Amino acid sequence: MKGYVYLVGAGCGDPELLTLKAIKKIQQADVILYDRLVNQEILSFAREEAQLIYCGKLPHYHTMKQETINNFLVKYAKKGLAVVRLKGGDPFVFGRGGEEALECVKHRVPFEVIPGITAGIGAASYAGIPVTHRQISQSFAFITGHQAGDSVADQKWHHLAHGVDTLCIYMGVSQLPVIVDHLIKSGKNSDTPIAIVEWGTTLKQRTITGNLKSIVNLAEEEAIINPSMIIIGEVVKLRDELNWYIENGSALQKVHSE
Repeated sequence: MKGYVYLVGAGCGDPELLTLKAIKKIQQADVILYDRLVNQEILSFAREEAQLIYCGKLPHYHTMKQETINNFLVKYAKKGLAVVRLKGGDPFVFGRGGEEALECVKHRVPFEVIPGITAGIGAASYAGIPVTHRQISQSFAFITGHQAGDSVADQKWHHLAHGVDTLCIYMGVSQLPVIVDHLIKSGKNSDTPIAIVEWGTTLKQRTITGNLKSIVNLAEEEAIINPSMIIIGEVVKLRDELNWYIENGSALQKVHSE
């Protein structure tokens, strides 16, 4: 394991969703650089002597820049250490893992990618929403809401409105009015079901549902914040039957008895 970088997906909240391979790499790591949304329970797998580096707010960094993270990965690996870059969700799904992998390639540092359960799948599943369904949804798209307010070609929104059955939007709460406006102006039916899952797969999870014309007001009334996953499409209707997770801040329970 010496002199390696492991880009490890920590999953989307519930520590029990961590893969066996991810646990193994964390247990063997000399250095772990972890993100803000990584469940702190996961760090308990680290060895006592492992160096833990928080990649969010630090005394000398308001927010650690990506360039700094890249430099740390290369620096520690070149010292012959096993370095785990622990990222919320999946490293290659809006996690900038691709950039970190390219930095390793640039400096000839060997690396490995350990996938994790991304929020687009995990949060939807814990909300009782399958992103695909044979009769309802044969396609889905993962998109980021960060740049929804930018000048984006109309044909992109037209494709999202008409060419994809289920939309899973990351980091989109602050841009929700813009996202809804773009979709409706592109011809998406304003009655299209939509769900927002806040703190998905955790004990803080809560879900609101509505449609495109009502969701902005609902989100404001419920004071929905990030991290949240926005899911748009007819599959949202299945939540009424498939909701198996009680969002009450207590232990996991099944809604439907067998």
